[in-house]
Amino acid sequence: METTLLRRRAAAKFADPGDWLFTDEGLQQATAQPVAAHRARRLSGAVVHDATCSIGTELAALRNSSAALVGSDVDPVRLAMARHNVADVDLCRADALRPVTASAVVLLDPARRSAGRRRFDPRDYTPGLDALLDVFRGRDIVVKCAPGIDFDAVAQLGFTGEIEVTSSAGSVREACLWSAGLAAPGVTRRASMLDAGEEITDAEPDDCIVARAGRWIVDPDGAVVRAGLVRHYATRHGLWQLDPDIAYLSGDSLPTGLRGFEVLEELAYSERRLRQALSGRDVGAAEILVRGVDVDPDALRHRLRLRGSQQLSVVITRLGTGAASRATAFICRPSR
Repeated sequence: METTLLRRRAAAKFADPGDWLFTDEGLQQATAQPVAAHRARRLSGAVVHDATCSIGTELAALRNSSAALVGSDVDPVRLAMARHNVADVDLCRADALRPVTASAVVLLDPARRSAGRRRFDPRDYTPGLDALLDVFRGRDIVVKCAPGIDFDAVAQLGFTGEIEVTSSAGSVREACLWSAGLAAPGVTRRASMLDAGEEITDAEPDDCIVARAGRWIVDPDGAVVRAGLVRHYATRHGLWQLDPDIAYLSGDSLPTGLRGFEVLEELAYSERRLRQALSGRDVGAAEILVRGVDVDPDALRHRLRLRGSQQLSVVITRLGTGAASRATAFICRPSR
């Protein structure tokens, strides 16, 4: 029964999980198929050792693109499942902190949960990120981490390569550490947006301006925001920032393929003003986006008590700093 239920849940991550074996925790930690395939493309042609292979999801993505591939795990149950799931890959039981390969690129996916609870300090991963970086110092390594990992904490552990933040299916999926030997020259941060088929790095220009809202407002992909590449993204697409500390961007034209919000009205934010403006436009349903302002979109939507027939979007944000700071609301028409 558990296997059947886990296979049903796995359909959210994999195209065809019908024959796979899972543990509950192994499935939670498993990389979604599009993300694993993306990583496999970056490692195409390399000799790879997945030293925390668990139930084999990364191995399944790597087996057709790697020059050679081996997997290992310390957990005998997960390793037995991997032997079933990826029967054509060589596997062995080994502790990730006791290397069994000498020159392969080492892929590591330390556990970030304990008793169902997330661990936020990378030193509390299993194995700890500090221990992994120490053991594999000087080796080419790829380490899968939680998307919210503290970049400064990673640097304090001595990591000097590239941090890639990847989004898929509308949400940020993970951060991944690529050692310096695997990173592109001059790149320390990368945002990979699999839905859009787009990547951007901190090696690109970031000389966008800060100005008032134009015709369109754009909310960048979460991977761009998390990777700290909002200005780079704006420069690439001919946009500008509404505020130097807020991720919303604006432009007079909407770049091809991006979802945007066409500005219909701008007003100093208060619930009363916003309710009156939306009522005047016969709005009955509103998508509410918020950055930099302590507003709960769901609670606000309930309090607005909208009764009209139209559907619009509201972007609420803080503009300016210090005494000049003000909460501003933009009533918009979404592009899609």
